[in-house]
Amino acid sequence: MPHDYAYFAHDADIGVAGRGPTLEAAFAAAAHAMFSIQTDPGAVRPRERIEFEFAESDIELALMIWLNRLLGETRVRGLALADFGIARAGDSWSGWALGEPWRAEHSRGTEVKGATLTMLSVRCTGGTWEARCVVDV
Repeated sequence: MPHDYAYFAHDADIGVAGRGPTLEAAFAAAAHAMFSIQTDPGAVRPRERIEFEFAESDIELALMIWLNRLLGETRVRGLALADFGIARAGDSWSGWALGEPWRAEHSRGTEVKGATLTMLSVRCTGGTWEARCVVDV
């Protein structure tokens, strides 16, 4: 599925914004935007799947948790990620991502250290969800 995402200006870091017809699609697009800063997702093969769950009632905080959990998993496992999905049932969230171990062939972009509370926003306007925040690079 193609992802609709964009970047927005921020003084020292990078703003990411994911958009989609559902909250979950916007979260997946935000993850795609964040990981696209680090490498070309088109070069990442879907060889390994990671999965995790978390609980959060606030959808804005859930976005930050989602992005930071993905970053944490990639660091622990040494993975490049390129495909993302998340589901929500009330306050429970279950996310997954596909990727592979980092290879020498992967272009190294800018390392993302973490998703922050800066400009954190999740909203639906005219039937389109947007999930955005600034990531620390």
